[in-house]
Amino acid sequence: MAAPKDLPEDIGGFIRDLRQTAKISLRQLADKAGVSNPYLSQIERGLRKPSAEVLQQIASALRVSTPAMYLRAGLLDSEGQQGVLAAIAADPELTIAQKQTLTQIYETFRNENARNRPEEAAPETIPAQEEQK
Repeated sequence: MAAPKDLPEDIGGFIRDLRQTAKISLRQLADKAGVSNPYLSQIERGLRKPSAEVLQQIASALRVSTPAMYLRAGLLDSEGQQGVLAAIAADPELTIAQKQTLTQIYETFRNENARNRPEEAAPETIPAQEEQK
């Protein structure tokens, strides 16, 4: 396998390189992974960000470890600690629909928190501005 500095920065490029190394077509990988050909093409081109579940399906189809795929996509940290999305995708007790719903809820909460962070910092800066007057 290529050295880390030689690997593409994005997950789509990483998947494309693995697919080309395995000498399978985009259509063959899409069929094996159970995703549509256009969707896989968009992932490879960096237009779509795959869910943890889709990454798991692609990893299985490419016969690479799921944790390696999650690590590359940023769903695991370098110490192998699973993120919430990876844990949801790996849970055998959940149906596909339940996994998708939980993933959407989690991502909505994270996006909402990210939008609210600047507002939370604002009250701390107000007293400093008042002291300068």
